[in-house]
Amino acid sequence: MKKIRIGIVALLAAFVMALSLAACSSQSSEPAEEDTSTPAATTEESTEAAATNLTILYEEDDSLINTYSLLAVNPDAPFVDADGNEVADVAINSEGAAAFIDWMLSDEGLELIADYGMADFGESLFTVNDDAPHYDGDIPQATDETKAIRLSTTTSVNDSGLLDYLLPYFEDEYGYEVEVYSAGTGKAIANAESGNADAILVHSKSQEEEFVTAGFAYTLPGFDSERLSFMHNYFVLCGPADDPAGVADAATALDAFAQIADGKYPFVSRGDASGTHTKEISLWPEDLGITTEADSVADYTDWYTYSNAGMGACLAMANETNAYILSDKATFLTFEANGGIVE
Repeated sequence: MKKIRIGIVALLAAFVMALSLAACSSQSSEPAEEDTSTPAATTEESTEAAATNLTILYEEDDSLINTYSLLAVNPDAPFVDADGNEVADVAINSEGAAAFIDWMLSDEGLELIADYGMADFGESLFTVNDDAPHYDGDIPQATDETKAIRLSTTTSVNDSGLLDYLLPYFEDEYGYEVEVYSAGTGKAIANAESGNADAILVHSKSQEEEFVTAGFAYTLPGFDSERLSFMHNYFVLCGPADDPAGVADAATALDAFAQIADGKYPFVSRGDASGTHTKEISLWPEDLGITTEADSVADYTDWYTYSNAGMGACLAMANETNAYILSDKATFLTFEANGGIVE
């Protein structure tokens, strides 16, 4: 009797095990069917199509030139915080800043700048100015006291990948470590005015001149002025490929912006007092009254987006909303090459 019971239990156990194996087999086969279906590929294609919606529609107008300058922060400057209060005990790494600027303006630095972009785009993303300042002296090796250099710069320089390309050459050869703060030119300069930068690399002549006049910069040995304008590229007007405003056929950049305003076509602005933002507001018809202040576009919110964001983020926004946008060419080409991804 005992043997019969054991046999029955064994049969039941085998039956339960068989059912479990069948269920597991059924479950494991379902994902394989999903992995081979077409929706995933369709989604990938849609994402790629969306990422390439923006295109350059207008470029290389004389009014769209975009010049960059290096400035060393004066260690004796009247540093102030965001509220205008005096900041004391600021330590500026003048030796490190001088080494970085001297290297950027050396044969090696300028040649690397001129070469950046050639491998990927067949053209340089930045052009060295014909009258660029040049340094041909010695560059000191870093010490424990001078090793860390704080560079305040614009998102266009950073998002274009230029610094990622240049800095390893400088750091590996001379032992420095460059800490990069990236924002619009207005914020990058304010960061230096608070004593949080040793050097700045920006692209807004009027704001640079104000920085110099206020005593925040000084002339490095071997150079003739505080502002060392050394390279340029062009701003480009980008937008949806079908170009509903017809800006590609405009006679001038000013005409192109007037057409966007007349038709109230979507436009994404940096809105951050950056060099790009400053250039953009100079291109709108004067009767619109557009300035760097958000209140100046209060009547245009149905088509004008005041974003207060960096260049890469604004390009992504314009891409998603089929809007027009002013960008520096280097950042746009990098954005396009990355499939519309902001890194």
